[in-house]
This record gives sequence, C-alpha cells and structure tokens, in this order.
Amino acid sequence: MTLPHRSWVEVSRRQLAANFAALRAAVGPEVEVACVVKANAYGHGAVEVARVLETQGARWLAVAAVEEGVELREAGLRARILVMSDNLPENRGAFFDYGLTPVVHEPEELRPLEEMARKAGRPLAYHFKMDSGMGRLGTRAGAATMAEAVRAAPHLRLEGWMTHLASAGDYSSPQTDEQIKAFAAWRNELRQAGADAPLVHMAATMPIAYGRREAWGNMVRPGLSVYGYVPPVRGGAPPRILEVHPALTWKARLVAVKAVPAGAPIGYGALFRSPHAMRVGMAAAGYADGVPHQLTCRGQVIAAGRLVSMLGAVSMDLTAIDLTECPALQPGDAVTLLGREGDASLDAEQIAEAAGTISYAILCGIGNRVKRAYV
Repeated sequence: MTLPHRSWVEVSRRQLAANFAALRAAVGPEVEVACVVKANAYGHGAVEVARVLETQGARWLAVAAVEEGVELREAGLRARILVMSDNLPENRGAFFDYGLTPVVHEPEELRPLEEMARKAGRPLAYHFKMDSGMGRLGTRAGAATMAEAVRAAPHLRLEGWMTHLASAGDYSSPQTDEQIKAFAAWRNELRQAGADAPLVHMAATMPIAYGRREAWGNMVRPGLSVYGYVPPVRGGAPPRILEVHPALTWKARLVAVKAVPAGAPIGYGALFRSPHAMRVGMAAAGYADGVPHQLTCRGQVIAAGRLVSMLGAVSMDLTAIDLTECPALQPGDAVTLLGREGDASLDAEQIAEAAGTISYAILCGIGNRVKRAYV
C-alpha cells in the first residue's frame, strides 16, 4: 500500500547534471573533478546522485566513511571512490573487498595496509594528506620520514597528495595563501626525496568558484557546488567563474488549518500570540525532519506562491504557519520549505542566515523520514 508523503524533497537530475557540467567547464579538461557525495550527498541521496554524476562522466566520487563507499559499490557504482576520513582498523578490509581508495593521514597507517596488500597479492592505491594549516586530519611529518614510509610499502601505490583549505572563502585572511605555499614546499621536498604522486588536490567549492587556480592542482573536490550552492565570500574576492543552481526542493503537506481569534497562543511556550484573527496551518515537518528549531518565530515558508511566516516554536513534527493571506489552501495541500513557487524563493543560504547556521547544515539536516523523489 502506497501512502502519500507528509514531507518530501524533489531532486532534479537535470540540475545535478548541469551543475556537474558547469564545474567541468570551469576547471577545464586537464583537471579531474571528484564529486563529494558524503553525508548522503548533502541530504540529496547519495546513490541516486552518484548515478546521475557517473552517467554524466564523473570518474571519481568522494565520501567520508567506508560505509558510504560500500553503499555506493553495493548499488552498482563503478567510479573510483576516495574515502577521505576513515582509516579505522576494523574498516580497512573494505578497501580491498570493495575497491575503495583510502586517504592516509599518518606514515604509520601505511604499515597495516601494506601487510594486507601483500597478503591479498594485489596493490592498493592510496592518497596521502598533509595538514598544511587546518589542524584537523593530515600528517605534519617531514619529507624524509614520508618518503621512507612510502618506500617501505611496495605493495601500495601512492596515487595522490592532498590537503584541505580552512579559509578558502575568506579573501581577507592570508591563511589560504599560507597553506598553498606550505603544501607546495612539502611536495617539492618529497620529490627531492624521491616520492611523488600523479594526482594533487586541495580545492573544494570556493577555490573553483572564484578561479583560484593555484589551489586546483590536477584534481578538485567540489561538494556544495554539485548541489547548486556557492557560500558567501568575505574580503576582496575576484569575479566568480562558476554558475550553479539548487537541485533540491523540499515540501510538506498541511495536516490542519484552523481559524484562531486575536490573542490566541500558538505552540509550545506560547511564544507567539495572534495579534488579530488569523488563519493558521500546521505543516507536517518539524525539527525531527530537519526544520531548524532556531527558526522559531523567525522562519518562513512559501505558501500559494508567497512567503509566509512560521508562527511560534518549531516542534518535533509540525510547524505552524500564517495562512491568513492564503484562503485557498486546505489540509492535504503542500507548502514549500525550501525551493521556489513562482516569484517566491527560499534557498538553503537564506534559511541558514535566518537560523544562524550554514547552508551545509540545512541540507545535511533534512531527516531520513523525509522521502527523496528524483525528477
């Protein structure tokens, strides 16, 4: 029995393909594009997104965890899959069993992988990450130590050098230039020590979007831009060279519509009282579905092609909205939580600004009980 969905997202395959094409055009044919599909493809659905990208010619996908890579392989994806932040001992066998490419963060991580590759009788390609100044994952080992570790693992194949930029969207900060210089110096020392790799990558969405070519190497790792967003930039940035558009629309049905008199309390804590007689709708999505609780008394949705206010506290399963100017809407009708209706639009950046967070958190926060549909 198929039931109508209370809340669902619609993901445009065509827009995902267009965004990937825009990324390919921006960096040119000499630069590989490894699309980041971690965190369920930023809430868009990793398997279906990966299928679209692979159909469009994507040769690399990037995930955070081994289990994310396994999910893609079991769904039939054949592209190379880079596992960026999961080299836990109990997960290493999956690199061999599922053809995944690990990112190694310290020289000592090579020893168990070398032993496994030797016993398996086949090489394992890997990428090595340097901490160039973000202070998160990546080695700070010197070139001599690194080169020695690489030579001591003959059954492994060093395929890539990588790092991650901490302030790529802040052109008022010197950190990105400092990281690029540190990474370049480290690689030069490694080459002199006899260790090199064919792939070099450090750029995510921001250095691509603003043409910071010195950060590209010959591979880039776009995440948010695949889904249609480029975060706001700070400082004196150059002109943007990338144009992408959101691929996801989020809707919810009205489960109730009621008339309330002036002074009526709405929701937990009576944080909102109607200033006059109002028509109030209950949209079937709340913070358990990913509507930020921070939007209490300050968020908006699109109803009948116009922006309307959220009323009172966002609750676990419901969000009250003002339907006073939308007399035609009835229970069962849908409102748009993220997307466009006519001239009215709400994207993840706008919602994030109202909620005091970032667009990544809005998209990744859309819950599992929100049905994904692909159009």
